[in-house]
Amino acid sequence: MPIIGGRGIAAALIAAAPLLAQTVPVKEHTLSNGMRLLLVERHDKPTVATAWIVRAGSANERPGMTGVAHLFEHMMFKGSKTIGTTNIQRDLAINAEQDKIQAEIRKEESILRQKELNGEIADMRDAKARSPRHQQLVEQMEKLVKEQQELLVKDEFSKIYTQAGGTGLNAFTYQDATCYHQTVPANRLELWAWMESDRLYQPVFREFYKERDVVGEERRMRTDSTPTGKFEETFEAMVWMAHPYHWPVIGWPSDVSSLTREQANEFFATYYAPNNLTAVLVGDFKSSEAIALCERYFGRIPANPKGVPEIITLEPKQLAEKRMMAEAETTPSAQIVYKAVSAGHKDAPALDVLSSVLNGRSGRLQKSLVEGQKVATRVRASMQGMKYGGTFVFHGTASADQKPEAVEQAIYREIEKIQKEGITEQELQKAKNQAQADSFRRLEDNMGLTIQLAIADATTGYQAFLDEPQKTEAVTREDVQRVAKDYLVKETRSVAIYTRKGGAAPTDPELAALPAEAQGMVKAQLGRLEQVKDPAQLKAIVGQLEGQAGQVPAEAKPVIDYMIKKVRERIAKLEAK
Repeated sequence: MPIIGGRGIAAALIAAAPLLAQTVPVKEHTLSNGMRLLLVERHDKPTVATAWIVRAGSANERPGMTGVAHLFEHMMFKGSKTIGTTNIQRDLAINAEQDKIQAEIRKEESILRQKELNGEIADMRDAKARSPRHQQLVEQMEKLVKEQQELLVKDEFSKIYTQAGGTGLNAFTYQDATCYHQTVPANRLELWAWMESDRLYQPVFREFYKERDVVGEERRMRTDSTPTGKFEETFEAMVWMAHPYHWPVIGWPSDVSSLTREQANEFFATYYAPNNLTAVLVGDFKSSEAIALCERYFGRIPANPKGVPEIITLEPKQLAEKRMMAEAETTPSAQIVYKAVSAGHKDAPALDVLSSVLNGRSGRLQKSLVEGQKVATRVRASMQGMKYGGTFVFHGTASADQKPEAVEQAIYREIEKIQKEGITEQELQKAKNQAQADSFRRLEDNMGLTIQLAIADATTGYQAFLDEPQKTEAVTREDVQRVAKDYLVKETRSVAIYTRKGGAAPTDPELAALPAEAQGMVKAQLGRLEQVKDPAQLKAIVGQLEGQAGQVPAEAKPVIDYMIKKVRERIAKLEAK
């Protein structure tokens, strides 16, 4: 095959754009119970990348039950009536006993909640505020939790897959959906079909109340203990006034700590029914055989005859700018969020092109704010389209001698230039070339394609994902200028200004140079690694980080590089002892 160089590569990609859908021969099939299958045969490796996605995320929750979608991400790995216990009858009996005790605990908590509202106590979660009856119930619950743990076969679900050669077993929850994924050997596809259908067909939500505490700890680690975590949560709640995107995916603490198994069962029966699921397989299999396997195993799960409740709340038009001023132990920065459009909106491709023009080493933000005015050390823009709405986001980190407000104003000036003058033909073509290159690059990895198809099917329909290159190619300079005028306006924006608490700079200038929102996460991770005393374990972590370094976006690479450097320093310190 001849090597195509320079402009030839771009020309080839553009010419091939309409053929993208043909390069991904997706076979679509619906099982008898309404579950959708998306199948892509690729016989170059003897593995199959698998995923199944639930079209329900935090947006499908309601006040009082926030965080339940994310909690299910944890619960679905607890096993079933077949997997995860040495005594299923006692296991189920303990669940029932826990539910009865939890019902009594909720009555006690209701009394404490009112006392806190009346100002009689400071915090209803303080153990000292409990009545003797409440404390007795808590101790009974702890006893049952301990008994159930003795019956468990810990991590049996993941161990079965590992022993069969499966890799990458994991899951994630976001606003619009929850996805479970892994890669299995081609000759273990039937095991996958049985295992995944089993945890849907006869799940056992064991350790439910203990897992609530695990989620609470996760929240403390990711949100509460980071410099900007709580502020970011507050800001997000300010951006969205009416829509369920208003609350965090992990849930409000008061909701998560009060969730009951009864509520979880209701959520599961509604949203985890097969007629609200899509399974995606990419790899070495025959579609006819895969369909038969899925019908045999997943087909036994009954559909939800009522269907899924529709999300009908639409975000009202924002009429005025919103602002938040926050002091935190972080590098001064500015975040500007404009209300934009959902992922399936006709203007989404033009907004994607606009973000591409603004971003990158040769993008307008880098050239102007970082290299030219030197007002910022890092600036980026992104179009974030979701199922029921979207935002166009700017984030800029101020230079040492600059205030975040200066970064904010510099961003506005760049927006105004595009609104008045538009973009050049060269910028448009470069953005299109990048988009086409990204489209082909993301087809190379089977798991990457699997997850993207799953997310797309849960959001806009998978065909929209395949059609993205054609839609991007159709974007004009006039389209980009128009969306900048229509959406990037003062009335629709929310602004967060972060200044350093106490005015003190961090002692590590390399840490200060990282994105403000990443600094807290990095510090928390390194703090946990300080507890690791085994150099071999730390070297394994370095290997994992180095593997991630080649896969993350360019803007995230400095974070990975900094982590690798610090872990290596930790290794050297331990080995020197």
